[in-house]
Amino acid sequence: MGAMFKTLSQPLDYAEALLAQFFNLSRLTDGAVLVGQFIQGVARLSGCELVQLYVLDATGTRLEMNTECLEGQLQFRDPQSLPSDYHAEQLLQFSLGQNRVVCLGALGDSVHETRFLPTRATPWQSLLCMPLVGPQDRVGGLLLCASDQHLDLHGVAESLRQLGVFALGQMHLLQRLQRPVAESVSVTSSLPSGISYGLIGKSVAMRKTCSLLSKVLHSPYTVLLRGETGTGKEVVARALHDHGPRRSKAFIVQNCAAVPENLLESELFGYRKGAFTGADRDRAGLFDAANGGTLLLDEIGDMPLSLQAKLLRVLQEGEIRPLGSNDTHHVDVRIVAATHRDLKQLMEEGKFREDLYYRLAQFPIQLPALRQRDGDIIELARHFAGKACALLQRDPVRWSDAALDHLAAYGFPGNVRELKSVVERAVLLCENGELLIEHFALHIDPPSERGRINLRERMEQIERGLLIDCLREHSGNKTRAARELGLPLRTLIYRLARLNVQRSDFND
Repeated sequence: MGAMFKTLSQPLDYAEALLAQFFNLSRLTDGAVLVGQFIQGVARLSGCELVQLYVLDATGTRLEMNTECLEGQLQFRDPQSLPSDYHAEQLLQFSLGQNRVVCLGALGDSVHETRFLPTRATPWQSLLCMPLVGPQDRVGGLLLCASDQHLDLHGVAESLRQLGVFALGQMHLLQRLQRPVAESVSVTSSLPSGISYGLIGKSVAMRKTCSLLSKVLHSPYTVLLRGETGTGKEVVARALHDHGPRRSKAFIVQNCAAVPENLLESELFGYRKGAFTGADRDRAGLFDAANGGTLLLDEIGDMPLSLQAKLLRVLQEGEIRPLGSNDTHHVDVRIVAATHRDLKQLMEEGKFREDLYYRLAQFPIQLPALRQRDGDIIELARHFAGKACALLQRDPVRWSDAALDHLAAYGFPGNVRELKSVVERAVLLCENGELLIEHFALHIDPPSERGRINLRERMEQIERGLLIDCLREHSGNKTRAARELGLPLRTLIYRLARLNVQRSDFND
């Protein structure tokens, strides 16, 4: 029992009722009955007139109300009357994103918006909101209690949260047990579409990227985005911000390679008046500007070693010290780092701190090159053409089949950024409303200009490209690459040596 029930007037009675609730939930085999009894049990234990259960959807991006109990009765509110999501409810999003219990004892006097509570004649006074942690320590939903009385709900918060975690676990268990085997396999292997995050493309590579995003979206982990230049690292970082719990706060981008070393420190950490010549006033840095939100550090591999130690302290302690100040202060910033360089190679060369690398790479995401995104070129091209037409305030253009085939045949070494520029230029050149081959400045050499090459050499080129792409997708892991290619590991190693594939070829 210990400290959990020490503030309750009848701790033994409460503990007995709590244990009975755990026991009853463990015996239920119907998911709907389990949820109903859980919610009603929480209402009795807390003494609150209202209990709500919110759960995250399958993508982990949208909060939805699952069940509500008002005055001891389960309520089935019209879905049309409920919000499509609760992105704007800052109190719910704070509890969800920070994994923090929120307990308010004077709700009527607070400035918090509570539009998620049902309207009634007697105003709500007390509120308790608890995040429910599911499998893999991911927050899976929220349990909320509210009363029109002034109640001290701190004493029951931890026990109700644990009961909620248990109920959530039982719900997942029943779903797995009742799902047919074939359906279980298909659900497990299915990957969410990137459209939920505003990302364009339905290729397997992009679906894998979106699957990784869904796993890290509501976690506090630092994300490291890796990929070739032009693969859309900033776009993915913004999607991570816009669909996460920090969406209502600032999203700030700083390119570490675009600012000289002596200016980058003051840009990030700010400075105090008199810190250096020309510092005639205090100036907040980007960490302060992004407080509560997200800071993208692009081209992190170009950050000077002297600043890497300071960044490590921010990641470990959440504290910054502006230039010219003796005092530190706390900031709450989610850091997303991005690079096209091989940070491990930079570590070996002594140009990047090992401790910072492992702190940044808590959750690395390798973004696919455009050539690895089968079928996405056409969809992206249509998207960019539509945006260009809207910007130029002209009617949408048509695409000729020859133009689409022309784009699909090009390798796009500059990836999505190059495709965007090429399409925007083509829209400007288009005068008759239809995009043709001549509108695109793509230098695709015809076979006669590539020099004489026999069939064996051409097949070796294709095989070498396939091996390199597969190794890039698996971050250089030859065992996983061999498994995907259906080759014995020894055969893969032999072919890599025969085709002169070096580590630098697949380590971006």
